Amino acid sequence: MCRMVPQWALVTCWRVFPQESSKTRDITGGLPRVADLFEARKPKDQAILAEATGTVSFGKDTKGKQRLVVTDSEGEQHEELIPKWRHVNVFEGEHVVKGDVISDGELNSHDILRLKGVTDLAEYLVKEIQDVYRLQGVKINDKHIEVIIRQMLRKVEVVSSGDSKYLKGEQVEKASLLEEAEQLRKDGKHPALYEPLLLGITKASLATESFISAASFQETTRVLTEAAVRGSSDSLNGLKENVIVGRLIPAGTGLSYHKDRRRKRMEATMEEESKPELVVEEVEQAFKEALNTPEVE
Repeated sequence: MCRMVPQWALVTCWRVFPQESSKTRDITGGLPRVADLFEARKPKDQAILAEATGTVSFGKDTKGKQRLVVTDSEGEQHEELIPKWRHVNVFEGEHVVKGDVISDGELNSHDILRLKGVTDLAEYLVKEIQDVYRLQGVKINDKHIEVIIRQMLRKVEVVSSGDSKYLKGEQVEKASLLEEAEQLRKDGKHPALYEPLLLGITKASLATESFISAASFQETTRVLTEAAVRGSSDSLNGLKENVIVGRLIPAGTGLSYHKDRRRKRMEATMEEESKPELVVEEVEQAFKEALNTPEVE
């Protein structure tokens, strides 16, 4: 047990003086880690995760790399080439679960999302960010971080278009896709299938459908110029764009107002789509009748 040295005590050479450690450090030391997590950057020496649930076996090594094979319950093999200098945490015949760490390193947020899903990714990001702030003695409620993570996960990539208007590989807003999917199910059609995407906060802010919201973040000139060239229109569905133009936000008492706007817009769209389209033959017939009609004096 260490004892504090009293004042004016005689000390010998090389004696170790115990000092009370500080409970907090400068918050700026942990900010790069928080920035990497919020920007969804891929780490340099990232951990290698199991691509499937199954049994581990080692195949024939290649030059500088060892071959690790995970055989699932259906007999399908998933190979992974790991550099020989990296430490492998599993052994021959060991059972692993999809997403388990095979080789140590910094976890990649995109791999967690792809292998484990949205819930595990959100829990990981909240834990890692909170660890940085708690180390500095800063208390932050989880809900503030969760709101940011929700915005980072609002985009999805279409895997199968089904009967929807979206194309395979297209990146769209999750809310818009789910809204259309609900309508397609009511009509007995097949909705689009999608995979979640993780975007950094900068990219997520600039990738929004609202050019007013994107312009208020950064690169204002470029965003407004591109919107003008494309002839974009802003439907004012989000919070930021409604605040900027001085309208009710879609929250609280503003929910009913925006729901009524959305309902009227959908009804107008359905009426437009239900109008019969003119066939080429009908147009030609109308022209012939107009040309053959004698003028009345």
